[in-house]
Amino acid sequence: MHRRAPYSTTTMKLMLRIALVLLLPAVSSCLPCRRRYNYDYDSIFSFGDSFADTGNGAVVFAEHSLFSPATKPPYGMTFFGHPTGRNSNGRLIIDFIAEKLGLPFVPPFLAHNGSFRQGANFAVAGATTLDASFFSDIPGVGKFVLNTSSSVQLSWFDSLKPSLCSPAQECKGFFHKSLFFMGEYGVNDYSFSVFGKTLPEVRSMVPDVVKTISSATERIIKQDGAKAVVVPGIPPLGCMPPNLAMFPSTDPAGYEPDTGCLRQFNEIAVYHNTLLQDAIKNVQKNHPDVRVIYADFFTPVIRIVESPGTFGFTSDVLRCCCGGGGKYNFNMSAGCGMPGATVCEDPSTHLFWDGHMTEAAYHVIADGWLNSINES
Repeated sequence: MHRRAPYSTTTMKLMLRIALVLLLPAVSSCLPCRRRYNYDYDSIFSFGDSFADTGNGAVVFAEHSLFSPATKPPYGMTFFGHPTGRNSNGRLIIDFIAEKLGLPFVPPFLAHNGSFRQGANFAVAGATTLDASFFSDIPGVGKFVLNTSSSVQLSWFDSLKPSLCSPAQECKGFFHKSLFFMGEYGVNDYSFSVFGKTLPEVRSMVPDVVKTISSATERIIKQDGAKAVVVPGIPPLGCMPPNLAMFPSTDPAGYEPDTGCLRQFNEIAVYHNTLLQDAIKNVQKNHPDVRVIYADFFTPVIRIVESPGTFGFTSDVLRCCCGGGGKYNFNMSAGCGMPGATVCEDPSTHLFWDGHMTEAAYHVIADGWLNSINES
């Protein structure tokens, strides 16, 4: 049998070079696959309102015989292809963050029958920071403020824990590898109150709202062993189409010249975010071994409003993509998902969907939050 002669040294070197060249594309193509984040998480637990609600609101509204527009088309049209209970045309901030961290979408606590080992979402559309009883005396509003406040959501979390970790002493270890989101909270507290209070009176609520948020953050650190908590601020209230449509200013000076947003509403948001950041610093000081992260919701929205083209949005940036007409395409009697409403041709060019943000806007905001989560 003829035996092949061994390769010469020169031939071997040449073959090695060829092999390396052939392997380089495969190696380089895997580089983007590597995790770019400094921290790994096994699960996400989220609290908040419609900016984070992935389906709980639909259950709560149905229990109270209230209409939930997010259960009707065209909600969900961009990504999911059908309504999911999210108040957007697609994914929310929490969805983008879960994707980037390699975790599944965070399932809604009230509407999910499967496992919550990789996280649970307790956020509900319309949820307030303060308990529902606080709003009971506001004419025409009390009946719409449901029992879904921050304290109620924390009680839901407590009820879930035995299925996640047992005995109870093991829970702190389980939650060490979890990422918590405490809110966004506050928008509904102020939005409901403005129907029965003056803006200075609404402003006076801010310290109590912020104190409740910081106390809830302290609670999940002390009681549950959270090691990473993201605490979002609130977006610019004066730029939200519902406020612009329902509370127009008769004085041109009531609008910010650079944005067209309502000045006093935005001042309340700035005040809230300033106090919240101070409160977060105190929580961080009390727990130096915990990462307490402020997530800026205000600045990215303002930047989009001031320079929409930079982000690929239309110049008519304060107008809803889906709605029932008017200057801001917001109409309570013909809201998105209701008869009489229309939807824009390309939601990706709009900042606002129905008064909440579009998927495209949430993507921009999520990128900023991810940077904060990674760098803090």
